[in-house]
Amino acid sequence: MAAYGAEQRVRLPALRAGWMTQAFVHWAYPVGAVRALVPEPLVVEEYEGSAWVRFTPFVMAHVRPAGEPARVPGPPAFAETNLRTCVRHPGRRDGLWFFSLEVACPFMLGARAIGAPYHAAVLEVARSGETVRYRGRRRRGRASYRLAVRPGAPVERPTERDVWLTSRRRAYTRRLGLLWETPVAHEPWPLAGATIEELEETLTAEAGLPAPAGEPVAHFSDGVRDVRMGIPVPCSRTP
Repeated sequence: MAAYGAEQRVRLPALRAGWMTQAFVHWAYPVGAVRALVPEPLVVEEYEGSAWVRFTPFVMAHVRPAGEPARVPGPPAFAETNLRTCVRHPGRRDGLWFFSLEVACPFMLGARAIGAPYHAAVLEVARSGETVRYRGRRRRGRASYRLAVRPGAPVERPTERDVWLTSRRRAYTRRLGLLWETPVAHEPWPLAGATIEELEETLTAEAGLPAPAGEPVAHFSDGVRDVRMGIPVPCSRTP
């Protein structure tokens, strides 16, 4: 698979990990529907006149403190699923705003301290022939999903839209009236196209979004193995 995308430096990583077997499902939304769920001063980014909401289930592997090599035993690999949109902080880099993060590892719930909307969940990722299946159910509440994708050909020459939809290196969260930013660095995504064979989800409704309209855009990646997550820092106060 072809690799692409600019990488940024994370000078003081807090954690390292691999993000593997990742599906990307992107829906175009009216900007106003997304804007209502994103705090000031973040700006909702648009592509071709729409905001985009991204549903991304994957496997998180080799989680370890920044100074430890990948061969050192750590927590077993576990599944995670994010629902997010693309944003920009005025005067700062573009990034992601998370509507929800489902995770099967209690360790990750500690990120709630900076406002990351993590939820304990029962999650499953499995391959069946050429199909990759993802299932999830939040332990509290009604949020759940079922997704099956068939990875396609490698994206040798990504379009501008491919790059825009998948290339973000920063996360924003909100806690106690402060907006926090967490930088992330990793090697470029090795992307492939993907065909959605099954998709049922209630994550968008639980987040307060209207039902997705139109066909989603889908990508798949076998993953990136050297993800470096930086130390969260406060960047501004929120209303």
